[in-house]
Amino acid sequence: MARGLRQLDRDTFRRLLAVTVSALEGNDCKDSVRMIAENADLSEEQLAVLISGMYTLLREALRLPLPTFKQEVFKEDLKDLRIPDDFIADFASVVFGNRRPVLEATTLKQANSLPRVKDFQWRVDVAISTSSLARALQPSILMLLKLSDGEAHRFEVPVAKFQELRYNIALILKEMNDLEKRSVLKIQD
Repeated sequence: MARGLRQLDRDTFRRLLAVTVSALEGNDCKDSVRMIAENADLSEEQLAVLISGMYTLLREALRLPLPTFKQEVFKEDLKDLRIPDDFIADFASVVFGNRRPVLEATTLKQANSLPRVKDFQWRVDVAISTSSLARALQPSILMLLKLSDGEAHRFEVPVAKFQELRYNIALILKEMNDLEKRSVLKIQD
Protein backbone atom coordinates (compact mmCIF):
# COMPACT_ATOMS: atom_id res chain seq x y z
CA MET A 1 0.00 0.00 0.00
CA ALA A 2 2.75 2.47 0.93
CA ARG A 3 4.34 2.17 -2.52
CA GLY A 4 0.98 2.93 -4.14
CA LEU A 5 0.39 5.92 -1.87
CA ARG A 6 3.60 7.57 -3.09
CA GLN A 7 2.12 7.76 -6.59
CA LEU A 8 -1.09 9.51 -5.48
CA ASP A 9 -1.85 13.19 -5.41
CA ARG A 10 -3.36 14.64 -2.23
CA ASP A 11 -6.88 15.02 -3.65
CA THR A 12 -7.13 11.38 -4.76
CA PHE A 13 -5.72 10.23 -1.42
CA ARG A 14 -8.32 12.22 0.50
CA ARG A 15 -11.13 10.78 -1.61
CA LEU A 16 -9.80 7.26 -0.98
CA LEU A 17 -9.52 8.01 2.73
CA ALA A 18 -13.11 9.30 2.81
CA VAL A 19 -14.31 6.11 1.11
CA THR A 20 -12.33 3.99 3.56
CA VAL A 21 -13.77 5.83 6.57
CA SER A 22 -17.23 5.45 5.11
CA ALA A 23 -16.63 1.71 4.73
CA LEU A 24 -15.45 1.55 8.35
CA GLU A 25 -18.72 3.19 9.35
CA GLY A 26 -20.57 0.37 7.58
CA ASN A 27 -21.74 2.27 4.50
CA ASP A 28 -21.89 0.85 0.98
CA CYS A 29 -19.11 2.52 -1.02
CA LYS A 30 -19.36 0.84 -4.43
CA ASP A 31 -20.51 3.97 -6.25
CA SER A 32 -17.84 6.15 -4.63
CA VAL A 33 -15.10 3.67 -5.51
CA ARG A 34 -16.39 3.48 -9.09
CA MET A 35 -16.27 7.29 -9.37
CA ILE A 36 -12.71 7.39 -8.02
CA ALA A 37 -11.67 4.65 -10.45
CA GLU A 38 -13.09 6.62 -13.38
CA ASN A 39 -11.47 9.92 -12.37
CA ALA A 40 -8.11 8.68 -11.09
CA ASP A 41 -5.41 7.10 -13.20
CA LEU A 42 -5.39 3.87 -11.18
CA SER A 43 -5.92 0.30 -12.24
CA GLU A 44 -8.53 -1.79 -10.49
CA GLU A 45 -5.78 -3.78 -8.77
CA GLN A 46 -4.01 -0.66 -7.49
CA LEU A 47 -7.29 0.72 -6.18
CA ALA A 48 -8.08 -2.55 -4.40
CA VAL A 49 -4.62 -2.65 -2.78
CA LEU A 50 -4.85 0.96 -1.62
CA ILE A 51 -8.35 0.74 -0.17
CA SER A 52 -7.83 -2.62 1.51
CA GLY A 53 -4.50 -1.48 2.96
CA MET A 54 -5.97 1.77 4.28
CA TYR A 55 -8.99 -0.10 5.67
CA THR A 56 -6.82 -2.65 7.48
CA LEU A 57 -4.45 0.02 8.83
CA LEU A 58 -7.28 2.15 10.21
CA ARG A 59 -9.24 -0.81 11.58
CA GLU A 60 -6.21 -2.10 13.47
CA ALA A 61 -5.35 1.37 14.80
CA LEU A 62 -8.93 1.86 16.00
CA ARG A 63 -8.75 -1.41 17.95
CA LEU A 64 -6.07 0.00 20.23
CA PRO A 65 -7.37 1.76 23.36
CA LEU A 66 -7.03 5.53 23.15
CA PRO A 67 -5.54 6.08 26.65
CA THR A 68 -2.53 3.88 25.88
CA PHE A 69 -2.21 4.72 22.19
CA LYS A 70 -0.35 7.98 21.57
CA GLN A 71 -0.60 10.05 18.41
CA GLU A 72 3.16 10.59 18.18
CA VAL A 73 3.78 6.85 18.35
CA PHE A 74 1.20 6.26 15.62
CA LYS A 75 2.85 8.86 13.38
CA GLU A 76 6.26 7.26 13.94
CA ASP A 77 4.79 3.85 13.09
CA LEU A 78 3.39 5.26 9.85
CA LYS A 79 6.82 6.66 9.00
CA ASP A 80 8.29 3.20 9.66
CA LEU A 81 5.74 1.81 7.19
CA ARG A 82 7.05 4.36 4.64
CA ILE A 83 3.74 6.23 4.38
CA PRO A 84 4.37 9.62 2.72
CA ASP A 85 4.64 12.48 5.23
CA ASP A 86 1.83 14.40 3.50
CA PHE A 87 -0.67 11.65 4.35
CA ILE A 88 0.37 10.87 7.93
CA ALA A 89 -1.57 13.80 9.38
CA ASP A 90 -4.72 12.70 7.55
CA PHE A 91 -4.45 9.15 8.93
CA ALA A 92 -3.88 10.55 12.42
CA SER A 93 -6.89 12.85 12.16
CA VAL A 94 -9.10 9.84 11.39
CA VAL A 95 -7.71 7.71 14.22
CA PHE A 96 -7.58 10.49 16.84
CA GLY A 97 -10.33 12.78 15.52
CA ASN A 98 -13.87 13.42 16.67
CA ARG A 99 -15.33 10.56 14.57
CA ARG A 100 -13.37 7.93 16.51
CA PRO A 101 -16.26 6.97 18.85
CA VAL A 102 -18.55 6.34 15.86
CA LEU A 103 -15.87 4.31 14.08
CA GLU A 104 -15.11 2.28 17.23
CA ALA A 105 -18.79 1.53 17.82
CA THR A 106 -19.31 0.41 14.24
CA THR A 107 -16.17 -1.71 14.29
CA LEU A 108 -17.29 -3.42 17.50
CA LYS A 109 -20.76 -4.02 16.09
CA GLN A 110 -19.38 -5.52 12.87
CA ALA A 111 -16.85 -7.73 14.61
CA ASN A 112 -17.49 -11.45 14.55
CA SER A 113 -18.00 -12.69 18.05
CA LEU A 114 -17.60 -16.20 19.28
CA PRO A 115 -19.16 -17.54 22.45
CA ARG A 116 -17.15 -16.81 25.56
CA VAL A 117 -16.35 -19.12 28.44
CA LYS A 118 -18.93 -18.41 31.12
CA ASP A 119 -17.98 -21.10 33.61
CA PHE A 120 -15.28 -23.73 33.86
CA GLN A 121 -15.27 -26.58 36.36
CA TRP A 122 -12.81 -29.41 36.69
CA ARG A 123 -11.95 -32.30 38.96
CA VAL A 124 -9.43 -35.11 39.08
CA ASP A 125 -11.02 -38.52 38.80
CA VAL A 126 -9.47 -41.94 39.37
CA ALA A 127 -11.28 -44.95 37.93
CA ILE A 128 -11.06 -47.79 40.44
CA SER A 129 -12.86 -50.38 38.42
CA THR A 130 -12.99 -50.42 34.59
CA SER A 131 -13.19 -53.02 31.88
CA SER A 132 -9.67 -52.09 30.82
CA LEU A 133 -6.82 -52.78 33.23
CA ALA A 134 -4.75 -50.10 31.51
CA ARG A 135 -7.19 -47.40 32.72
CA ALA A 136 -7.65 -48.75 36.23
CA LEU A 137 -6.21 -46.48 38.92
CA GLN A 138 -5.04 -43.98 36.30
CA PRO A 139 -6.00 -40.37 37.11
CA SER A 140 -7.82 -38.27 34.53
CA ILE A 141 -9.16 -34.75 34.55
CA LEU A 142 -12.90 -34.21 34.02
CA MET A 143 -13.81 -30.77 32.71
CA LEU A 144 -17.11 -28.96 32.25
CA LEU A 145 -17.03 -25.90 30.01
CA LYS A 146 -20.12 -23.64 29.93
CA LEU A 147 -20.29 -21.04 27.14
CA SER A 148 -22.11 -17.70 26.96
CA ASP A 149 -24.47 -19.06 24.28
CA GLY A 150 -25.79 -21.69 26.74
CA GLU A 151 -23.86 -24.67 25.42
CA ALA A 152 -22.06 -26.96 27.87
CA HIS A 153 -19.23 -29.30 26.93
CA ARG A 154 -18.06 -32.10 29.20
CA PHE A 155 -14.85 -33.96 28.43
CA GLU A 156 -12.23 -36.15 30.02
CA VAL A 157 -8.50 -35.65 29.54
CA PRO A 158 -5.72 -38.01 30.62
CA VAL A 159 -3.02 -36.35 32.71
CA ALA A 160 -0.40 -36.78 29.97
CA LYS A 161 -2.64 -35.00 27.41
CA PHE A 162 -3.42 -32.27 29.95
CA GLN A 163 0.31 -31.68 30.45
CA GLU A 164 0.75 -31.49 26.66
CA LEU A 165 -2.13 -29.00 26.44
CA ARG A 166 -0.62 -26.91 29.25
CA TYR A 167 2.78 -26.88 27.53
CA ASN A 168 1.32 -25.89 24.15
CA ILE A 169 -0.73 -23.07 25.67
CA ALA A 170 2.36 -21.72 27.42
CA LEU A 171 4.26 -21.92 24.12
CA ILE A 172 1.51 -20.04 22.26
CA LEU A 173 1.39 -17.34 24.94
CA LYS A 174 5.16 -16.91 24.68
CA GLU A 175 4.97 -16.63 20.88
CA MET A 176 2.15 -14.09 21.15
CA ASN A 177 4.22 -12.08 23.61
CA ASP A 178 7.24 -12.18 21.26
CA LEU A 179 5.06 -11.14 18.32
CA GLU A 180 3.58 -8.27 20.31
CA LYS A 181 7.09 -6.96 21.02
CA ARG A 182 7.89 -6.88 17.27
CA SER A 183 4.59 -5.37 16.19
CA VAL A 184 4.64 -2.10 14.29
CA LEU A 185 1.56 -0.80 16.13
CA LYS A 186 2.65 -1.49 19.71
CA ILE A 187 0.64 -0.38 22.71
CA GLN A 188 2.74 2.27 24.40
CA ASP A 189 2.28 3.69 27.92
